[in-house]
Amino acid sequence: MINPIEHLNKVFDSRVRLGIMSALMVNDEINFNDLKELIKVTDGNLASHLKTLEENNYIKVQKGFVGRKTNTTYSVTKAGEKAFKLHLDALEKMIRSLE
Repeated sequence: MINPIEHLNKVFDSRVRLGIMSALMVNDEINFNDLKELIKVTDGNLASHLKTLEENNYIKVQKGFVGRKTNTTYSVTKAGEKAFKLHLDALEKMIRSLE
C-alpha cells in the first residue's frame, strides 16, 4: 500500500503557504494587501512565503500600477494548481487511512 504521507508536498507544510494557495485556488488573482489581510501576516512574512511559491513556479506575479501606486497581484500557475491538488489529495487519503 502506498503511504499517503510520501505524497505530501513540503512546500505546502507552512500554514501561510497553505493559506496563500487556498486563496489563489478560489480567486483568479489577488493583490498583496488583500492577501496580507486575509492571511493575517506581516509584509515581510508574506513576501518570503510568496517568494518560495514563485521560485517553485506555483504562483505567477504581475506588477503594475493603480494610479501612481504599485500594485502587485498573484495568481496560481497550472503547475501550482496541479501540485496543490495532489497535496490536498494526499492529505485526504492520510486522514481517511486513520478512520
